[in-house]
Order: sequence, then C-alpha cells, then structure tokens
Amino acid sequence: MKVVSSVEQDLYHDTEVRILRQDLALALRAAAYHGLAEGVCNHFSVTLPGRPDLFLLNPRGLMWEEVQADDIVLVDDFGNRIAGRHEIEPTAMFIHAAIHRIAKKTCVLHTHMPYATALTLTEAGGLDTTLSQNAMRFHERTVVDKQYNGFALDHSEGERIARAMNGADIVFLGNHGVVVCAERIDYAYDDLYYLERACNAEVLARSTGLPLRPADAGIAKMVAGQVDSERLQSELFFEALSRKIK
Repeated sequence: MKVVSSVEQDLYHDTEVRILRQDLALALRAAAYHGLAEGVCNHFSVTLPGRPDLFLLNPRGLMWEEVQADDIVLVDDFGNRIAGRHEIEPTAMFIHAAIHRIAKKTCVLHTHMPYATALTLTEAGGLDTTLSQNAMRFHERTVVDKQYNGFALDHSEGERIARAMNGADIVFLGNHGVVVCAERIDYAYDDLYYLERACNAEVLARSTGLPLRPADAGIAKMVAGQVDSERLQSELFFEALSRKIK
C-alpha cells in the first residue's frame, strides 16, 4: 500500500483542483441529463495540473445525476485513493489509471452510452466518420479495439486498452462501450455528446435499409479540422450546461 503524503492530500483542497472537481461533477450530471449514464457504472476522470500521476474520479455507488464536487475522489496513477470520502470502483481504477499513465491522456470519459455502444456490437465495431457532419469531426481520431476480455479487473486489461488506443482520442471497445479523451473537461464532454449524436444518426440511417451516402474522406478530414479550430463552441456549450444543470 502506498504511503500518502499530507502534501498530496492537501492538493484535493487547492483552488484549481476544486474547480476541476466542480467541472468533473458537472460533466457527470450533464451526461445523466443527456441519457448517457448507466446505473452507477462508468467513470470520468481528469489529471491534476502539473501532476499527471494524480487524477480526479467519480466514486463508487453514486448515480451521475447526484455527483457533486465534494463526492469526487483523488487517485494516483496506480489507482490508490489519495483523498475523498468515497470508495473507488475497481474497473475504474484499472482502466482510467492505465489510460492516464500509458496513453498520457488528461481527461478520460468512459461510457456505455446507447448508440455508440450499439456500434461496438457490429462487425465494423465503430463509427463511420464519413457519414454525418457530426461524425466527420472525429475523422482520423478514432480506433476500434475488438478484443473484449470481460470486466477490467486487473492492471493488465487496463494497460492493454491503453496501448490499443495507439494515440487516438476515442476508442470503441468491442462489445463494451467507448472512451473519449481530450486535454480539457469541456472539450472532452463536447466530443462525448456529439459522438453519441453521430452514432445515433448512423444507427438510424442503417435501420432504414436504404443505401448510405458517405462523403469524400478529404471532406471529412476538412470538417474535423474546422471543428478543432472552433473550440469556443465547446467552451460555450459547457458554460450553458453549468447554467442549465444544478
């Protein structure tokens, strides 16, 4: 068991960390509001500024709609709890700790949201990023990991997932769900929301049985660049959520 220093524990109450806790809790409540939650499962996490070995995580046993800043737990990069009043769930510890440590991602959102998960059940295993405009924002940013090994109950499975990402921002986990990563919570949540919208549109389009009409890959790449250059929309969306969701 790791010996936790008082300095690491004090970080939990630092002003900048408190704001991160507030934003992470808001992202969780927003995801519940948008129908992206599943019981008390799945997790969101974000590393501390200047301390990539420490990250904030939602706790075990709370529904996303009830999570507040003081419920968020501080964890190290091997999943040991540093501060916080709640316990942590094992699969969160293994998946998120590995992605932060190995894939070097700042913000990690893992969900079983319905339409994205539906696409993980198909032979393709993920989103066609040449279909809808929403899908194009993810062009060349996704990877599909088709190797499903059951619950991630040890470090090896979490580390395998982290390495399977191969630098991608978004991984479709076969027969499982998705992981969305970004450098900021507001950017990550914006991507999560629009990823589900894109997956929703693809599932609906395929359900018609009509031939699909994908765009040129060059257009999809251009749209992805346009979205990346206009991240103010992500910031404004998250600010709007803070006014809407209490």
